[in-house]
Amino acid sequence: MSTDSQAPPDPEELETAGAPAGGEISAATALGAVHLSVSDLQRSLAYWRDAIGLEVTSEGAGTAGLGAGERELLVFVEERGARPADGWSGLYHVALLVPERADLARWLAHAARDRIALTGLSDHNVSEAIYLRDPDGHGIEIYSDRPRDVWEGQVFQRMTTLPLDTEDLLGTLDDPAAEPFDGLPPGTIMGHVHLRVSSLPETIAFWRDRVGFALMAALGNQAAFLAAGGYHHHLGANTWESAGRGQAPTGTATLRHGTIVLPDGAERERVLSRVGEHRDTDAGPTIEDPSGNAFVLDVAA
Repeated sequence: MSTDSQAPPDPEELETAGAPAGGEISAATALGAVHLSVSDLQRSLAYWRDAIGLEVTSEGAGTAGLGAGERELLVFVEERGARPADGWSGLYHVALLVPERADLARWLAHAARDRIALTGLSDHNVSEAIYLRDPDGHGIEIYSDRPRDVWEGQVFQRMTTLPLDTEDLLGTLDDPAAEPFDGLPPGTIMGHVHLRVSSLPETIAFWRDRVGFALMAALGNQAAFLAAGGYHHHLGANTWESAGRGQAPTGTATLRHGTIVLPDGAERERVLSRVGEHRDTDAGPTIEDPSGNAFVLDVAA
């Protein structure tokens, strides 16, 4: 296992300050599959299967889905030769939330044995997180939450960054060196999506005041964390590399769209009425934030 010291620090690696919480969106809101373009589909499938531990759930002409258990978490669309999209608005990382702390420990033991390159290991108090990047530069976080009663109603006070105590984490396993890794477990979900954005005030105005997420914490004009139902964050946004910049040009591996899953059609209509502009697509009504980051509004099955 190695850590890439040349990678830029994640904005979640910094101290956050208090922010007023409040939001109109349903507390039952969650995130669904994230759709990404990739430069080499088979290379991406191999990495996300063998290194990350997802299962290929569907595969067609130039596209494939991946998930854990019966839940689809990612969809890849191949754009041959696409370059990484660093420095533009778009995806910063997808964050896969595992059900138990021991699941995170098993993944870390697997990463150590198989020498998977990492970019960060952090204790955020509300969660414990491991960071890395895929072959196209798409950021990945694998994390487990601390018990909710530790941070409920105190996200802006509790959310911070300390070095991850890897010894303590691996101590949840009887023998980390021999612990089998059979992939990310059923129950793994898309915990949050962290975005690169052009302007933080405009981003907050959109996701809080129009879509209805609560602002849980903020780092000046660099990063913000928004959520439904009092969670620490379903959406992160930062200008760390993308201030004043729009979407990446054609020929880059980018975020095609994320998915926001609402509890029912009535809630979706309420969100759409607040947002106003949207596009009707085959995937469903699609909204875009001021930086051009697109999300489909889906309804829970």
